[in-house]
Amino acid sequence: MADFLDQLGEILFLDIETASLTGKFDDLDPRLQDEWIKKERLIHLEKPTEAPGSLYFDRAGIHAEFGQVICVGVGFFQSKKKDKKIIFRSKVFADPEERELLLGLKALLEKKKWVLCAHNGKEFDFPYLCRRMLIQGISLPEPLQISGKRPWEVRHLDTMEMWKFGDYKHYTRLELLAAVFGIPTSKEGIDGSQVNSAFYLENNLEKIKKYCLRDVEVTARIYMAMHPQLDELVIEVGQPQETKKDHKD
Repeated sequence: MADFLDQLGEILFLDIETASLTGKFDDLDPRLQDEWIKKERLIHLEKPTEAPGSLYFDRAGIHAEFGQVICVGVGFFQSKKKDKKIIFRSKVFADPEERELLLGLKALLEKKKWVLCAHNGKEFDFPYLCRRMLIQGISLPEPLQISGKRPWEVRHLDTMEMWKFGDYKHYTRLELLAAVFGIPTSKEGIDGSQVNSAFYLENNLEKIKKYCLRDVEVTARIYMAMHPQLDELVIEVGQPQETKKDHKD
């Protein structure tokens, strides 16, 4: 168990929340408008949309070329081996200016040789962060650099991939895994489909931050649930911390 706890302390659990680049399709750069219309045709190939851009507000945020990162929650475990207790510490990066947020995250990722863990992170969170950092002119921190690395050299974990057990067709929502493991839901008052509205229509970044941090904690608890040999450990959750703009590019 001691070795596992040492390894556990190196894992940074992560969740991102994203929104469309602009609140209205008409405010998007004309070149990107043209590209989005082409993407819409692929999304609704058999059923064309009523008007060009009609899917933008609801769907653009999941595409890094048309979206932006508005919040990143991170968390990690600190162990107290004598007490058989682990404390979950978390932070949130949130800023209307995406570049500032990403620079803050980069500074944290460069402080330690982290292993990154997210739910569906390999298909969404990690590549999305990489793309947005490059678009913002930010060099990738080492944990996000995968080019030229062998598969076993990439320090990325994915709780959805872990749950697949080799079944490539199997997709499982974070909320479903939380339900089957008896972990409290993170979907209280908001879910992923409502983030864009909360950001642009409600101007409520605080609500998004709380939701993002709950998702990070749920991901961490699911990871622990997949290691039942550690049932005797007690998990305590520390107070989330706000991040400061002490980064440098």
